Amino acid sequence: MIKLFASFGLLILSNLSTIAQEFNANYDESKMPAYTLPDPLLFENGKKVTGIGEWEKRRSELISLFENQVYGISPEWKGEIISSVITSNSDALSGIAIVREIQLTLKNGAKQLPVKVLLVLPRKIAKAPVFLGYNFNGNHTVIEDPAITLADVWHVDGTGTVKGLDSERGTYSHRWPLNEIIARGYGVATIYYGDVDPDFDDGFKNGAHALMKENRDSSSWGSIAAWAWGLSRAMDYLETVPEVNAGKVIVIGHSRLGKAALWAGATDTRFAMVISNNSGCGGAALSKRIFGETVGRINSAFPHWFCDRFNRYNENEKLLPVDQHELLALIAPRPLYVASANEDEWADPKGEFLACKAAEPVYALFGKDGLPVDEMPGVNSPVSGTLGYHIRKGLHDILLYDWLQYLDFADKHLK
Repeated sequence: MIKLFASFGLLILSNLSTIAQEFNANYDESKMPAYTLPDPLLFENGKKVTGIGEWEKRRSELISLFENQVYGISPEWKGEIISSVITSNSDALSGIAIVREIQLTLKNGAKQLPVKVLLVLPRKIAKAPVFLGYNFNGNHTVIEDPAITLADVWHVDGTGTVKGLDSERGTYSHRWPLNEIIARGYGVATIYYGDVDPDFDDGFKNGAHALMKENRDSSSWGSIAAWAWGLSRAMDYLETVPEVNAGKVIVIGHSRLGKAALWAGATDTRFAMVISNNSGCGGAALSKRIFGETVGRINSAFPHWFCDRFNRYNENEKLLPVDQHELLALIAPRPLYVASANEDEWADPKGEFLACKAAEPVYALFGKDGLPVDEMPGVNSPVSGTLGYHIRKGLHDILLYDWLQYLDFADKHLK
């Protein structure tokens, strides 16, 4: 049951024909409605952005629109973070890495939220750039290391948690190819996403929402925003670690956690680079295309992910005042990589590519290049400028092929 929950998106997206039949999803480009994307460089009053100074004002306007209409407003963080080392191994991965498990305690007055961080760093680099992202199944599934704490994993129905098993150690290591990442000179910091906010509709009684309890309304934050908030708290911690180059932290996420990585990258400019892997609807894919997963479908299946006001646009995407290309534009001028998979039509790969292209004018405002192509590239043919994109052969997942492109992109921009 735990593995079914944690891999929910993978199981859905592996059977597109069933989804299309059950939910009447559109996978036919000829059946898409006509749509017009909002101009990221046009203020709400109709005035055009003409320079970087004006963009900063437009950027604030866009952040407010996304907060109020899509992700929800995250409460201001005024708490403290206490860290302690649970385990440390300075001779891990056949001697090339340092592996630490860190207990973070997020305190907000009398309330506390415990979060465990798995930190893997290259031994021979004094201050390493780091990929920061969530995992779905627990830190013990990322690496086959008996010293890592078995995670308490939430049931999908919200009935509580179940302790992970020794047999699960390293079972999702294919999503975190640590040997390759460390050999290239990068570290990894990862957190079980359920530590920050459980992924079910519980009325926001657990996780970050309980820590930051507030009077909720239609624009209050959902789980995507809570996971993004948690990435910023992890960044707070990484800034205190001597072996981490805090100016070169790359926020990364797959699927729903790719949505969180994009929102974190948009709202927290400390992240030097942002990577979205198969993030789809509410992530990198354009909503107004109405291709694959729609706003109405995602709100129906996952009512806790976004703010309640986002429901206004269920099967009514044409009224959305923003679209996801503007989310990508909020990351400018920092490097951004978006990736898709050719059998993952539910996440609309073409919509993700088109969102990158539609974000290019903001990158150009900063004198940065976008994608070096006008047409969507072929399968396994990555392209990159300051924006990067590829569509990989296969299903909804994050694989070694994806990571190799991300490492090359990071080398290009951060080394």
